[in-house]
Order: sequence, then C-alpha cells, then structure tokens
Amino acid sequence: MLRTILRGTGVALVTPFTEDFQVDYEALARLIEYDIKGGVEYLVSLGTTGESAVLSGEEREQVLRFTVQKVNGRVPVVAGLGGNNTAALVRELDTFPLDGVVAVLSSSPNYSKPSQEGIFQHYKAVAAASPKPVILYNVPGRTASNITAQTAIRLAKEVEGIAGIKEASGNMVQCMHVLKNRPKDFLFVSGDDHLAMPLIACGADGVISVAGNCWPATFSKMIRFCLEGDFISAQPLLSSLVEGIDLLFAENNPAGVKAFLAEYKVIKNVLRLPLVPLSEPMLREVREHPKIS
Repeated sequence: MLRTILRGTGVALVTPFTEDFQVDYEALARLIEYDIKGGVEYLVSLGTTGESAVLSGEEREQVLRFTVQKVNGRVPVVAGLGGNNTAALVRELDTFPLDGVVAVLSSSPNYSKPSQEGIFQHYKAVAAASPKPVILYNVPGRTASNITAQTAIRLAKEVEGIAGIKEASGNMVQCMHVLKNRPKDFLFVSGDDHLAMPLIACGADGVISVAGNCWPATFSKMIRFCLEGDFISAQPLLSSLVEGIDLLFAENNPAGVKAFLAEYKVIKNVLRLPLVPLSEPMLREVREHPKIS
C-alpha cells in the first residue's frame, strides 16, 4: 500500500548538468547518496524539479535507469511521467523502463486546460496503461487547470490504479475535502514544502519535497516529527528552514535548489534553457544563508 511505502519525505530530484549541458551522472550519484544519507524516505525521478521537460526521451530513460540502479533498493523510487497528449503518454507508459519503481507520478495535462471530465478521462486512460500505481499531481500554477476535490475523489473511488495525489494547489480547504473523503488506502502528500506541516496536521501522509534535495536531514526529521504528532518538536526545525525554502522559489524552480547544491559542492549550478541560474543578487543571498544539514 503506497500510504505505507511512501509515508514521510520524498525528494523530487534535480537533474544535474555539466558545464556543456550534458546530464552529469557523477553529480546525480552524489545527490542520491547525499539525500539517502540524509534520511529521506524515497526519491522521485523526472519530476518538474528534474527539468524533465528539457530532457530528450533517451535521456529520461537513462536518468531513471541510473537512479534505480544507484539507489539499489535502499529506498523506493517514483517516476514522473506526464503530458498533455494523452495518447502519446499512454504509448510511453507501455515502453518506459518502470520495473524498478513503485509508482508513477503524473501531472495533470498542462496548457490545454481540460474540463474536469477531460481530466478524469485522461487519468482513466493513464491508469489503464500504467503497469504501476498512478499518483495524481495537482499543480495549477504550472498546468493552468485544477483537479478539484470532487474529481480527485471520483478518480480515487472509480478508477483502478489511481493510488494517491500530490497536492500543490495551495488551497487548504480543497485539500481538507480530499483528505476527508479519500479511500483509506489513498495516498495524500503535499507538493508544497511550506504547507507540509499544516497538511500533515489535517491528515496528509507526507510530502514530495524540493527542499529535501539540499536539506534532507533537517527536513525529513521535521516531517517525521509531524507524522508522529509532535508538532512542538517540528516547529523549530520548520522555522530554521522557512527562509531557505523562500529562496528556493524566489526566481524559478529548480534554479534555487541548484544554487544551494552547488554551494554545498554536490552539483554544478547549470540549468537548461528556458531556465537560467539565479540572478547575482539572489545568488549572494544563497551564499550568505546559514548552512542547514
């Protein structure tokens, strides 16, 4: 049951690049070790934080294979696979190397702005094609459409293979309705680092985190305290992270997290267009920020 397997902190891994914009597998290996040693519960490969939109199909397959091989069963791995061409996504699910992953995280179709019925039918087709359980990813700020609580619950109850949701709408009331009405085995994780604590207080099972890339020990410890109901112990840890999390998203994601990881000598501060590294004033703030484990 994914609610057990993926309880806690998952990290949406960045994809490191060399200075000539090739995938940097040595740096990816360092990042995987850094996060696992930091105590995170699982890793997510090829999410939006991993700049999957600018990876070729071959690169995406290679990155996932490398990640699964490097992790070597120490923690679960989730693969990000989404798109606004349902038929193409269904074909990809049939051929993508998913043997080593426990679930597929699939963002709602971007740009097309489908109706709620269109979103339902899209995910119904995705779940039918996927050899692994599917986690819905609701991120209206990127997709320009919202998966309503009603649609999420309909998918959870009516479509076999829809096993959870990563919620990044920022709408706490909507999230509470999903949490209240979800099936008992339906995973609910926050997609927003800032809101992970209050969502866990409402019943969420954890978070898929950007901040966990660079501060895995402190962030995952904070989440574990929350899941144990010890919010008094969790609160000072969150306070130590808040300003850093702000910097992660000040200009674009993953420019912030890559800047921090470069300062920590884990990866190089390189992104592929249309994303660019942090501006110099913001980079100075990153360099001046106290290091967190």
